[in-house]
Amino acid sequence: MRPRSRTSLVTASLAASLVLALTAGPLAAPVFAASGGHPAPAACTGTSAPDTEALSAALAGIPADDVTAALVRVGGKGAWHGAAGVRDLRTGGPVLERGRFRAGSVTKLVTASVVLQLVAEGRIALDGTVQEYLPGLLTDDFEPVTVRQLLTYTSGVQPGAGFGDSTEEMFPHRFETLTPREVVAAAVAKGPGYTPGSRQTYGNIHYTVLGLLIEKITGDTYAHQARTRVFGPLGMRGSSFPAGPDPRVRGPHNRGYEWISGELVDVTEWNMSDRWAAGDLISTTADLERLLKGVLGGRVVPPALVREMLTVPFDGARYGMALERFTLGGQEIWGKSGSRPGYATGVAATPDLCRTVVFSVNSTDARSQGLALAQRFAFPAFTR
Repeated sequence: MRPRSRTSLVTASLAASLVLALTAGPLAAPVFAASGGHPAPAACTGTSAPDTEALSAALAGIPADDVTAALVRVGGKGAWHGAAGVRDLRTGGPVLERGRFRAGSVTKLVTASVVLQLVAEGRIALDGTVQEYLPGLLTDDFEPVTVRQLLTYTSGVQPGAGFGDSTEEMFPHRFETLTPREVVAAAVAKGPGYTPGSRQTYGNIHYTVLGLLIEKITGDTYAHQARTRVFGPLGMRGSSFPAGPDPRVRGPHNRGYEWISGELVDVTEWNMSDRWAAGDLISTTADLERLLKGVLGGRVVPPALVREMLTVPFDGARYGMALERFTLGGQEIWGKSGSRPGYATGVAATPDLCRTVVFSVNSTDARSQGLALAQRFAFPAFTR
């Protein structure tokens, strides 16, 4: 355990609950269901099975001081899912395998899907510009910024307004509101960071602008377009966006905690409106599996545009549209991670969907543990 300060931000019972949870055998034991999900494509006959021993080991010992709950769902050939931990440290109630969570930047996959549907409908063009579709949003200091460049994180628009760079800095502002327009205005005021298309810099600002684009082109809210175009068709019944500044996770969920000034703090309630189309999705592991399979399988985005999604803009780039490309165990994999205070999420798949994985981890240091969590809870799905 980390050292604790005398000024407690949480009650003593919360700390006591963690100690009890860490020593309670029934709560610490993973609960597994060895099969489930959609059948794998017929072409997956040669695909190796996931390393279920490593996945089981990843879930062992939870809850701990770094992770209070974890959900893992493997799809494709050798479908498997497991869960471990507690729903709430105060009560010690067991983890909810179908619980909802903050999916963070996995939201970008939804946003990209809506934009590419509008491209397929001829309502916008990938090489159309922000200046054309959202006149006045960018100043004359900016060269033309295309929709494609926003999707691939190469727009040159700098990060926008925020409440800090760490959970500790942001915590006192967790119930305050920054609107998407305010976030973008602060970014524009900084001027361009580089010539559009010349570099790739991952960030939320690209997808915040895309959210504004969706609303301008459709005359509708971003959230309603996502529900109509993505959630509904894919049967994502556990997915939603907060209503404006609503800080709650609606529906059954596992609570999130973070270490702040040496204290373990409940950070479940948090106004995520500043992340909007870049990061305020609430979902479930089953729904995110549906999203991965629906998008890469051509049910949400036409196959020709799926190929555009899975194309990096230039040599050395890591991202296509929303998704990041990497190689693991000799396989090409595309994935997206996301984090919000108390919650770390990841999705990944082979392009042929012979293997998919979704994880949600209630990490007590979610923002800085992304790679380590992926190595622990996702990589074994692709390697043995």
